[in-house]
Amino acid sequence: MSASISKPAIPFIVFILVSLLPLCAQPPAAPVTIHVQADQVEGRLPRVWNYFGYDEPNYSYAPNGKKLLNEIGALAPDPAYIRVHNLLTSGDGAAALKWGSTNAYSEDANGKPIYNWEIVDRIFDAFHSAGVKPLVEIGFMPKDLSTHPEPYRHTFPQGQIFTGWAYPPKDYAKWSELVFQFARHLQARYGDAEVKTWLWEVWNEPDIDYWKGTPEEFFKLYDYSADAVLRALPGARIGGPDSTGPRSPKAIQFLKDFLQHCSEGKNSATGKIGAPLDFISFHPKGAPTWKGDHVQMGISTQLSAMEQGFKIVAASAKFRRVPIILGESDPEGCAACSAQTNPQNAYRNGALYASYTAETLFHLLALARREHVNLMGAVTWAFEFEDQPPFAGFRELATNGFDKPVLNAFRMFGLLNDERVKTESSAAQPTAEVIGGGVRSQAEVNAIATRGKNEIAVLVWNYHDDDLPASAAAIDLTIAGLPANLHRATLEQFRIDAGHSNAFAAWKEAGSPANPSAEQVTALEAAAQLQLLDSPRWISVEHATAALQITLPRQGLSLLRLRW
Repeated sequence: MSASISKPAIPFIVFILVSLLPLCAQPPAAPVTIHVQADQVEGRLPRVWNYFGYDEPNYSYAPNGKKLLNEIGALAPDPAYIRVHNLLTSGDGAAALKWGSTNAYSEDANGKPIYNWEIVDRIFDAFHSAGVKPLVEIGFMPKDLSTHPEPYRHTFPQGQIFTGWAYPPKDYAKWSELVFQFARHLQARYGDAEVKTWLWEVWNEPDIDYWKGTPEEFFKLYDYSADAVLRALPGARIGGPDSTGPRSPKAIQFLKDFLQHCSEGKNSATGKIGAPLDFISFHPKGAPTWKGDHVQMGISTQLSAMEQGFKIVAASAKFRRVPIILGESDPEGCAACSAQTNPQNAYRNGALYASYTAETLFHLLALARREHVNLMGAVTWAFEFEDQPPFAGFRELATNGFDKPVLNAFRMFGLLNDERVKTESSAAQPTAEVIGGGVRSQAEVNAIATRGKNEIAVLVWNYHDDDLPASAAAIDLTIAGLPANLHRATLEQFRIDAGHSNAFAAWKEAGSPANPSAEQVTALEAAAQLQLLDSPRWISVEHATAALQITLPRQGLSLLRLRW
């Protein structure tokens, strides 16, 4: 007996078949091919990412701050550098958003200086204990030295933050002596050999309202500060100006004028021509926007500021080979602005911040090579915030003691080796195109590969500016140029995505608890660590080549480590 189809059902079946035609007509996307040539070294991979900073220095010795500093200190074989604001700001040491203080300097009724290093020591002791190196930011202006002391402490997020601490000193000689005593005290406490491994710089973003004086007054401040440091610590490395990203005409001109002063200007402290400049620093930032239902990152804005700054340095006859430190290098400007007030900042909790950081690192290194500049470091301006709700969307590496996915990206970077090897991806995008328009059409699936002794490490990421659902990328990864006599090797794959190395996802799955239970804390701390995708395994190596297939979700990262 044959089956029959009723006439009313025929139009419905036709509709279903027609609806499926587009799906049938579209073949699955071709796999991305990534080829690593392990026997072709392209040079050293500098650990430019191993620099971090934050506004609130008093968080350094809070319990979660100490925990995070120790984790930062364990990211790589080389020590990380830490830059913080407010090391000379007046106050009682109570921290708040975009605020910190040490009360290092005050004056008695007769105007005689009083130095108090108690809070300074707590901050630097926390650095020393964690094995990190200070990038000592000399600032801000103590109340008793400020030319405009009132109002002094700001009340962020209400009102103006640029208060009395942002003004020039009323007496440059007293300022110079404060800087001298500050540096000499640190030398006495931590030893000459240790302190000479540190970096020193003057102020922060003096081309905007962080400095309520003229550019010429800042150059004077720089001269007096550098002279004071070098009198206390001959041979110390000091730099600046830590100006904003050189994209606007004002920021571009300020950086050029600063270099001109250090090269040919009269030094206010010594009367000689020029000022010491051991590294050049500026702050490239991105510009994410909220599209109503998702964030769209602005990586092109950040990269274009880097490009312009590199070109300015490369054009300097005297300073073209001087190291560059990007004093703050971030997806946007305000670490202390939460997602509650700025919904675009929600990206900071999840894997997007991690993949953005890998994407930026790749193109940053490409830009430095292209412009022939000496890139030394790129400071991620993110730490942790005390007494805030968990996962509130601040730009931070950890929240309430739980590491965010971005910190696991830095753990991946730390597993890369020193020698970078040739790597090509069919889904790579030219740096010039990313600078010009971001990553807006196709995702960039790219890789950095390194080699060590009996080891290859490959970092792979799948990045797009728009944080929207998308199909995962199928990747054919080949690692060629392995030892000719190698037949088997072990493979580990570390992963960051929505389900791995992601405490935010685990926190949401637990019901987004404001006060996690002891059991939840244990689970969240485990989810916050860098995790393997699966168990390590042996793989075959044929004809000096390992062939691997992986699937990588959008905004995901994998660190594959091949060992033999």
